[in-house]
Amino acid sequence: MLRWIALTALTLAAALTGGCTGEQTPAPTKPGLQTQPYAGLEGRPVKALVPDRVADLLAGRGAGYALAAELNHYPGPTHVLELARDLQLRPDQEQRVREVFSSMQQDARRYGEQLVNLETDLDQMFSSGAITPTELEHLTGEIAAVEGRLRETHLAAHLEMKHILTTEQVARYDQLRGYGTGDDGSGSAKDGHAMAEHGGHRGD
Repeated sequence: MLRWIALTALTLAAALTGGCTGEQTPAPTKPGLQTQPYAGLEGRPVKALVPDRVADLLAGRGAGYALAAELNHYPGPTHVLELARDLQLRPDQEQRVREVFSSMQQDARRYGEQLVNLETDLDQMFSSGAITPTELEHLTGEIAAVEGRLRETHLAAHLEMKHILTTEQVARYDQLRGYGTGDDGSGSAKDGHAMAEHGGHRGD
């Protein structure tokens, strides 16, 4: 009798805990963001690029490519021109900044257009079902190369600003852009990171 009671108790405990392996039956999930994260995106002209990103690329905007410079005390020409009065740019400085900006934007637009075209080709190849491993390797390699040149273009413009602006102007730029400076003077750029994560930094 006692043996039967003990066996019954063990059976009941196993049923309540999902068995001796500790596995539990997963709870049913409702369709939503976790199971359908890309629902609706199939209507995009270029599946891998959101419309805002396409617009940024075609317009030559930074779109976050230069954050390694921007958040490490290398100002961007777009914002330097926007803050020209607060930075007290000399006429010769402003002229040089405009030249850098013009060259950067021209190259960025060209590479941006190439990138959008390549992503469109990749999308269409998958859509048609005609893509092969060789074509995939070629297209993704081209995309990586063009994106690398695009990023270099934006970062190089930031590098030029460091040669044009004074140390005081760079510090003032960081302050105006909301980039905090830690006790060690390294520049935490806490506010800058937050702004970038919310799409606030779209230029150079």
